[in-house]
Amino acid sequence: MAVVYDLDGTVVDLAVDWAAVTDDCVALLDERGVSFAYETLWDVYERARETGHLDAIEEIIAGHEREGARASERLACADLLARDAPVAVCSLNSQRACEIALDAHGLTEYAPVVVGRDSVTTEKPDPEPLRVAIERLGVDPETVTFVGDGERDEVTADRAGVEFAYVEEWLDA
Repeated sequence: MAVVYDLDGTVVDLAVDWAAVTDDCVALLDERGVSFAYETLWDVYERARETGHLDAIEEIIAGHEREGARASERLACADLLARDAPVAVCSLNSQRACEIALDAHGLTEYAPVVVGRDSVTTEKPDPEPLRVAIERLGVDPETVTFVGDGERDEVTADRAGVEFAYVEEWLDA
């Protein structure tokens, strides 16, 4: 059996003020003449993609994530990475932020494969990042459980055709 973990909210809690991230991204787009209605950071992200400003927005988000990774809190599920093998991380966060968080909590050796939002051309809930993590682990997808904390993770697992467990369930198993 192999396990692929989501990062933020599952293994660690990144110390990121997502409202501030959203404000910074909206401010940059506004400076570039892109005004629009939005509800979430992902609305802003998609608008940046549509208008050709994704690289700049990605750098803002990733910068906040890297800072948040350095100050992240280790969650109970982190202790399970050493138990489960092989292990990978597949996250909506940037790959570098994932690597920083894993390193900050002494988990790098347990998760040699990390696939972040910027590691492939799509992000969760598209199944590509999870499929790439599984491929890099070199395991059969039928042996994989994807452990996450949200509906986006569950949808990703479903689309990739792998078993899914919410982190609370995984901790109780």
